[in-house]
Amino acid sequence: MRTKIPDSYNGVVSIKRKGEIILEEAFDYADLPNKRLNRLDTIFVTASAGKVFTATGVLKLIEQGKLGLESEIGDLLNFDLKQIDPRITVRQLLTHTSGIPDYWNEAEMDAVGAHYSDLFRAFPCYNIRKNSDMIPLFIDLPMLYPRGEKFHYNQTGYVTLGLIIELVTGLMFDEYLIREIFTPCGMEHTLYHEYDRLPANCANVYIYDKDRGDYYTNIYSSGAKGTGDGGAFTTIGDIERFWRGLYGGEIISRETLRQMTSPQVAAKCYGYGLWMEELAGRNIPHFEGCEEGISFLSTYDEADDLLITLISNKGDNVWNLNREILREFYGEISPYFDFGE
Repeated sequence: MRTKIPDSYNGVVSIKRKGEIILEEAFDYADLPNKRLNRLDTIFVTASAGKVFTATGVLKLIEQGKLGLESEIGDLLNFDLKQIDPRITVRQLLTHTSGIPDYWNEAEMDAVGAHYSDLFRAFPCYNIRKNSDMIPLFIDLPMLYPRGEKFHYNQTGYVTLGLIIELVTGLMFDEYLIREIFTPCGMEHTLYHEYDRLPANCANVYIYDKDRGDYYTNIYSSGAKGTGDGGAFTTIGDIERFWRGLYGGEIISRETLRQMTSPQVAAKCYGYGLWMEELAGRNIPHFEGCEEGISFLSTYDEADDLLITLISNKGDNVWNLNREILREFYGEISPYFDFGE
C-alpha cells in the first residue's frame, strides 16, 4: 500500500479487499501514562458512529410492522413536545430533515468555537445515562426549521429515535440493539458502556491541551453513557461483523438495505444512518463519528468487497487518511466531509 499512515497516528487501521488483508495494524497507546498499547482487539468509543445502529434498529422495527417511516412523533412519544412539531415523521428523523431542535447544532457551535464539553456546564455529564436524560437539553428549544424543509445534521433526531425504540419495544435502547443487531452479527465486544464502569481492554480518549502542552482524557467531555445519537464502544473486528451481517441478511432484508444505502435527501449525501459517497459510478456508504479526542470512519464497497475502518483515540484526521486510501483504489475522488484537525 502506498498510503503512509502518519507517524503521529494513534488508534487502529484496517483495510481488507476480497478477503485479503491489505493493512491491519494498531498504533501507539490505549493508556498513555501506563504505556498500554492499542491492539487490534482494543475497544474504542466511536461517538456518532452509533447512529447507524440506531437507524438499523428502527428499520428492523419497520420491517416487523411495529413502526412506519411515516409514523409521527406526536403519536409515538409520551411527553409534552412543547414547540416541537408533533407531525415530524420517523423518516425525517432518520434523514436529518425533521427540523427538530438540536441540543448540539454543530454548525452554530463550530462558528463560535464551542466544544462538546461546554454542553455539560449546565447539564452534568455524569447524569446522562439513557435517552430520556437528554430531553432537558432540547425540549425548551424552538424548531430549527419547518419539518421536511431541508437536510441538516441533527443529534436530537437520533436521540428521539432511541426513545421511540424504547417505547415501541419496552426495552432499553441498548438492550434492544444487543438482541437484534449485535448478537445476530456476532459483535461480542460492542456495547454502550458507562464511562465509570468500563471493562478491560478499552482505549482511553485523549484531548490535547494546547496551553499546558499535554493530554487529558475526555471523561468530562461526554455523557456517561451513549444514547441514540452515538456512544457505542466497539472493535475493528466487530465493525467488520456488522457490515457482513448487514449485507448478509442477518438483520434486515435486502430491499430494506437497498433503501438504507441509497440517497434519501436532496443533497444525495445520506441514506438511513449512512453517509453516501459517489465513487466509481456508484453510491458507497460509510458511517463516521467525531467528538473531542474521538474520530471514526468505516467505508464498505460491496461491489469490490473493500472495507476500510479507521479509529483514533486522539482525534486524528481519519477523513484525510481515508481519502488517500480511497485514491489508491478509485483514482481521483471528490473531497467530502473533512473535519480537519
